[in-house]
Amino acid sequence: MSEMDKTARKNPMVKWFWIHLIVVVALIAGMFILTKMSRERAGGADTVVYIVRHAEKITGENAGRDPALTDAGQNRALVLAEILRSENISHVYSSDYIRTRDTAAPTAKNASVLVGLYDPRDLRALAERIKQQGGRYLVVGHSNTIRETAQALGASITDAPVYEKSEYDRLYRVTLNQDGQTTMRLRRYGQRYTPDNK
Repeated sequence: MSEMDKTARKNPMVKWFWIHLIVVVALIAGMFILTKMSRERAGGADTVVYIVRHAEKITGENAGRDPALTDAGQNRALVLAEILRSENISHVYSSDYIRTRDTAAPTAKNASVLVGLYDPRDLRALAERIKQQGGRYLVVGHSNTIRETAQALGASITDAPVYEKSEYDRLYRVTLNQDGQTTMRLRRYGQRYTPDNK
């Protein structure tokens, strides 16, 4: 038996001291690790936001006020999910319409996240939430909100408004850099939109 064990048996206060010392050291080590992890998370990666219009929707007299996606729209949603599969999406946001939620759903499923809802009439609130949370996002909106969402995030928009009738293939990538700079790239995805459809 060691001298420490003998002393601890003779004096319970010594045992109490050693137990508490070990607990305090473990707590300090845990706090250090958590602080380091949170610093790395805060200072590590840029915030990246992918912004799309909902995919092709049912039109015509029987479409109703909240139309669903067509078969082509459902296929486009799947294409989008494949494009974003390796992008480590951490948040998916959609306006509260069938066509936008269904466009967002395959990407959310791949990323194992729920689709959060936002108010397309208050894009500033969405932009502030994104800036505060950080991470990698998909935001699904409408022909009259996707450019405005990019602007609310600080991007400079120079492209033409979306042609509401048949343009569904814009994919904006807005990056909020750690140095405070905002950059944007626009690409097309899925079945190509051609202005001849007008």
